[in-house]
Amino acid sequence: MRIETWRNSLKKLEDMSLENFSLSEFDSPDSPGSGKHMTKEFLKKIDKAREISGVPYIITSGFRTPQHNETLKKQGYKASPNSSHLKGVAADISCLDSGTRQKIVNGLIMAGFTRIGISDTFIHCDCDSDKHDAIWLY
Repeated sequence: MRIETWRNSLKKLEDMSLENFSLSEFDSPDSPGSGKHMTKEFLKKIDKAREISGVPYIITSGFRTPQHNETLKKQGYKASPNSSHLKGVAADISCLDSGTRQKIVNGLIMAGFTRIGISDTFIHCDCDSDKHDAIWLY
């Protein structure tokens, strides 16, 4: 993503209202207010996905500062140096049962997400244009 595109997206966030989320749900734990770094494209898609799914989304990881990403890596989590979370184009959604998992994944796909990772306890989604489309398991 070009820096100009990101800056324009960030400016427009102030004018955007989300139906199902507040920006603070995407904050990095070490940086209150950092949810504002999520891109407008991502937020529109995840808001639409939540509407389609018809179930609550609990965001366990949205935007990450480089420091928080490094902390996660040291704790043994999969937190790559080119994580889409660092760009504000990814989120992890808590999910503990197969019925809810099916609803969330269906909503994500119908909203246009083409990069989805599925684990036993969360679903990752991103719209990182620098990466190939994929569905994977953790």
